[in-house]
Amino acid sequence: MSVVRGPDGRTTDDPVPDPPRISGSGLAVPLRILATTDMHMNVLPFNYLTAQASDRLGLARTASLIEARRAEVRNCLLLDNGDFLQGTPMGDYVAQKAEAASHNRDPHPAIAAMNALNYDAASLGNHDFTFGLAYLRQVTAQARFPFLAANLEVLRGKGFAGYVILRRMVTDGRGQQVPLNIGIVGFLPPQTVDWDCDLSAELACDDILASARKIIPEMRMNGAQIIVALAHSGIGSTRPSPRMENAAAALAGVEGIDAIVAGHTHEVFPSQTFAASAGIDPVRGTLLGKPAVMAGFGGSHLGVIDLTLMPRDGGWRVAAFTVRSEAVPANMPASPEIARPVLTTHRATLRHLRRRVGRIESPLNSYFSLIGHDPGLQLVNMAQRWHVRSRLRGTEWEGLPLLSAAAPFRAGGRGGPDYYTDVSAGRLSLRNLADLYTFPNRICAVRISGAQLRGWLERSASLFLPVQPGSKDAPLLDPDFPCYNFDVIDGVTWQIDLSRPARFTADGDLAHPDSQRIVGLRWRGLPVGDEDAFLLATNSFRLSTCGLFSPLVSGNQVALAEGRLTRDILRHYVRIRRRIAVSGAALWSFRPMPGTSVRFETGPRGLTHLADVEGLQSRLELAGHSDDGFARLRLHL
Repeated sequence: MSVVRGPDGRTTDDPVPDPPRISGSGLAVPLRILATTDMHMNVLPFNYLTAQASDRLGLARTASLIEARRAEVRNCLLLDNGDFLQGTPMGDYVAQKAEAASHNRDPHPAIAAMNALNYDAASLGNHDFTFGLAYLRQVTAQARFPFLAANLEVLRGKGFAGYVILRRMVTDGRGQQVPLNIGIVGFLPPQTVDWDCDLSAELACDDILASARKIIPEMRMNGAQIIVALAHSGIGSTRPSPRMENAAAALAGVEGIDAIVAGHTHEVFPSQTFAASAGIDPVRGTLLGKPAVMAGFGGSHLGVIDLTLMPRDGGWRVAAFTVRSEAVPANMPASPEIARPVLTTHRATLRHLRRRVGRIESPLNSYFSLIGHDPGLQLVNMAQRWHVRSRLRGTEWEGLPLLSAAAPFRAGGRGGPDYYTDVSAGRLSLRNLADLYTFPNRICAVRISGAQLRGWLERSASLFLPVQPGSKDAPLLDPDFPCYNFDVIDGVTWQIDLSRPARFTADGDLAHPDSQRIVGLRWRGLPVGDEDAFLLATNSFRLSTCGLFSPLVSGNQVALAEGRLTRDILRHYVRIRRRIAVSGAALWSFRPMPGTSVRFETGPRGLTHLADVEGLQSRLELAGHSDDGFARLRLHL
């Protein structure tokens, strides 16, 4: 069948490179692949946590760019690379509503939007399993396109296809239609089952590369002439290793794959800011010489791969290509065909989020979380300690000192200058609590020694780059270390010595075994000894077998693993207390380095809260703004 879609014309004036051509042959077939990834339920251009419209997010905005790029070519595929189902309060609200009404058959907003856009195929991502396998089956059954997961095995009941072969009639350079069999295969991180403690009895997830080596030849035998891999996986090393989480680059080395769509890490590729390395060309957009794209997250970008195919031995080969990850223009209007069916659910979500649950005496924000000031984290830790203490009262664990670990989920970085928690003093609503704790983690508690506690903090301290004493405006933060891995542990105090290198890499590998950045670790003013025993309230992700911190405590006794969602505990805690006061006192600080300064970026709205940063006001000063809208601050150590 023909894949010509839409009339000629564009909705943006941005210059677009011509697709590659092979001169002298009318048999060349141009094929455009459009790809989205990590939509995370950002269907509309709206930020539910700030209750404001967004010019950075939303599939409805991306849809306008999709239609413009489709209209430029005669042969086009639209693919999604997973993590579409979870990530905004609207996604949570729809899932809760479906659970409350077991016979609910209302169309899911994300699927309704994707059906309207005529997606050809999609892979599953790890966060698509957040609400359980039964819910995912119910939602994906509404799709008019296949969802793929080649390295996933469903242990009971109906599973998901590993691949699909799209048998299409495409138009060649002479305007004639010719048959083309396009294979689409999906992969997701093998750690998916480990990241959610409720999935291990229902799912098994194999190594991406091992699965690809088995299934790609099968696809070729079944007629696939061109194969596109949807890898819900980041761009890591090109060297294969067992159970790689970020395997997209190594996957390019599997014979038979022609193009790769990557995702999971929310990065943009190709991009001038993406670091080049052996086999990874972020300018040309190749992994081991093959075209590859990663389109940010939430609809921020659209991946575009233009292939020129030539006949070879009764099949086809990629003779030329261009790749780009195109930012959706800030003035791009939302497509009414995508937005209109979602509005009823959108308004219901807003009503739900306005429900009042309590009152906070002082502002909660994460603008300065990465330099030691985050009262919102303190509130989360207060709720976690309250819950664990009440659940373990009267047990063998009651006498152990109780600590609590939490990390800032929204602290800038790849999310941009508006990606911060910002809750004003006064009334607390469900929207505010969703802002404080965005991930659907489940609470746990584990016994931990003083040595393990120190190691936990050392891993968190990998966020910071080493600083030479006496240097001026040295960069503070490692851009490869996500803020959600920066745990702050309530119940102890400590300092971080930036003059020493990080003991661990951003991925948790041991880099400098003898380095000790954590100094002055104390509990109630007393030095913490290696053999001291504590109970640590944390979350299920931290204790999963593939977590950054799990190697420290993999053999430890788990005191609590009941599986309640941490954000539900936070809501319950606030409702019981009703009026919350958070001290704002810092639990940790940098070890003083006279004559030394570092620079870091924060959201510009954070400048109005400088006076609230206890103990640091006199050492902080504005040092300009970045091109992408962050405020640059100088901190004198």
